[in-house]
Amino acid sequence: MKTVSELTDFYYKKLYPILQELEKDRKIINSKLISRCGITTFIAILIAVIFHKNHFNTDSFVFLGVVYIIAIAIIYKTLIIDYTKKFKERIMRPLIYAIDKNLSYDPNSHVSSSHFRDAQLFQGKADRVLGNDLVRGKINGISIEFSDLTVQQVTDKNDNGDKNYKTLFQGLYIVSEFNKNFHGRTKVLPDAAQKIFGDYLGHILQDTTYTAEKLVKMDSVAFEKEFVVYSNDQIEARYILTPTMMEKILELKKRAKRPVSISFINKNIHIAIEYNKDLFEPSVFHSLLEYKIAMEYIQTLHLAIGITEELQLNQKLWSQL
Repeated sequence: MKTVSELTDFYYKKLYPILQELEKDRKIINSKLISRCGITTFIAILIAVIFHKNHFNTDSFVFLGVVYIIAIAIIYKTLIIDYTKKFKERIMRPLIYAIDKNLSYDPNSHVSSSHFRDAQLFQGKADRVLGNDLVRGKINGISIEFSDLTVQQVTDKNDNGDKNYKTLFQGLYIVSEFNKNFHGRTKVLPDAAQKIFGDYLGHILQDTTYTAEKLVKMDSVAFEKEFVVYSNDQIEARYILTPTMMEKILELKKRAKRPVSISFINKNIHIAIEYNKDLFEPSVFHSLLEYKIAMEYIQTLHLAIGITEELQLNQKLWSQL
């Protein structure tokens, strides 16, 4: 697989002329967005003044506020739809193919909801699963797929029957083959309790956390400071999480600089990296020519696709139990 440096060279040598074209489009869209939002805001203020003079109640102002927010959202979505499509087809697709020509890219699809539900990494029911930018294929003979994913749970319904949601997960979701068919389920989760409450109290809270799996104590002090492990097969969990594997997971977290959750189930490893934003959507408020913006796209793709190498999933280190 190409290095970050090689991908950066490709980005600037092959894609920079296209980026310059898109930058012109971005500036035009930005100007239209400011203008149309300004007009919409003026109209909203005018209506609010009229409401106020006619002694409209609070519900009327709330309704006006909701309509205003929806109008701004529609304006934004309408203006960026063609720009986003161009960016994904002319920048993201060539960049992914530059990493490996055998990879496929579908900007309108995402990792299946069944994968997310199978992993059981987050507490709560996945009532709505949204996403985009699905990349899938084989790296060194190992199947891998990933996409942006947003998973939400219904919290309640209002008087009109409309559902309210809370977000369980938003970020990069990766599923890759593992050279073993697991008998149980092993989860590696961010260790918030130990960081907040210290080793002693943290371990007590970990042990009493509601989960179908039991706490697994690991030998690595560095690993236990960052992660907590639960499994319904203690022997298999230790079999999977060798000292080398724990080092690789720690390195992955260091590179991601985000909370990382991992599940080993059936024949797959599931990796959820929380970003709380749509990773591969171009922003109209920042220039695509900025080095920082370019590196964010490149490093995120390199991290996701490099999982198989980072965790050495193509090495048959595990025999059947």
